[in-house]
Amino acid sequence: MLTDLNRSSILVVDDEPANVHLLDRFLKEAGFSEIRTTTDSRQALRLFEEQKPDIVLLDLLMPFLDGFAVMRQLSEAAPPDTYVPILVLTADITNETKQRALSSGAKDFLTKPLDLTEVLLRVRNLLETRRLYAQIRADNEQLEQRVSERTRELEESKYEILDRLATACEYRDYATGEHTRRVGELSAAIAEMQGAPAWQTQLIRRTAPLHDIGKIGIPDAILLKPAKLERAEFEIMKTHTVIGARILSGSSYPLLQMAESIALTHHERWDGAGYPQGLAALAIPFEGRVVALADAFDALIHERPYKRGWSLEQAFAEIRRQSGKQFDPELVSALARIADRTDAFAVSARHARTS
Repeated sequence: MLTDLNRSSILVVDDEPANVHLLDRFLKEAGFSEIRTTTDSRQALRLFEEQKPDIVLLDLLMPFLDGFAVMRQLSEAAPPDTYVPILVLTADITNETKQRALSSGAKDFLTKPLDLTEVLLRVRNLLETRRLYAQIRADNEQLEQRVSERTRELEESKYEILDRLATACEYRDYATGEHTRRVGELSAAIAEMQGAPAWQTQLIRRTAPLHDIGKIGIPDAILLKPAKLERAEFEIMKTHTVIGARILSGSSYPLLQMAESIALTHHERWDGAGYPQGLAALAIPFEGRVVALADAFDALIHERPYKRGWSLEQAFAEIRRQSGKQFDPELVSALARIADRTDAFAVSARHARTS
């Protein structure tokens, strides 16, 4: 341990050349080799920044800048979250001076004339404290990194579980390929175009694929019927919104809370004629309005057991016709801006051609 401490760098600032010479020689005899000294306190800051010492031995009573002024300079120059101990050397042994030195940044002090054995003891103690401080800081940084990695892994695992759950739901539904993923991506694009913050857009992207999770509670005879549903059958089909919300309810996580909201409200209509609650206009949560539009658009351009897929032009014409009725007019405009400015429909178009 002593060998490690002897590799420490030391800065000595004292206006008395005899003191500087004595400390330099003694510390070198004790095994320290990285020692810089000055008798001009105005040079202390420059040497401190160049050397980056592990400890500073500092006189208090000096011309030009006294030790208190030097300590102020060093405290401002020291890197944040570092421990560079200052050992004050002074002939003033009054309690007032001691208290002022300690409150100014000194970690310990010695009175002149110096006892060299005590100097070495105090220097080693302060360097050992610095070493322990550095070790604790390194351990904390490593722990923070591990916690960060574990948190990221848990976050990724949550997303993976949601993705797998959304994929599982598709096996229960009609053969629509990657409908859930497409709805997630288009919903996020609409939300972003409408000016939603990044965190909300990301949540919508992740949770929109679960919009139809409640269909796992719908009988196959209704869910997979290759024809238009009878009134009674349609009433049963509508319950998938409530079933989905019930499956996802009760969570304290924003991710599942939004998924619950989307599952429940993605069949509400702007004019209030939707289900299950008959909400209208802005009473429908933003995420529900967004997914309602993305889900409908994707459903129009893809083949289902009861219909052929529409062209993009036909689907968009229908969406415009339903603006202010089924869909939020501002979101329809956002969808139009996406179509005008980007190739955002390329994925949907490719899937439409291959469905």
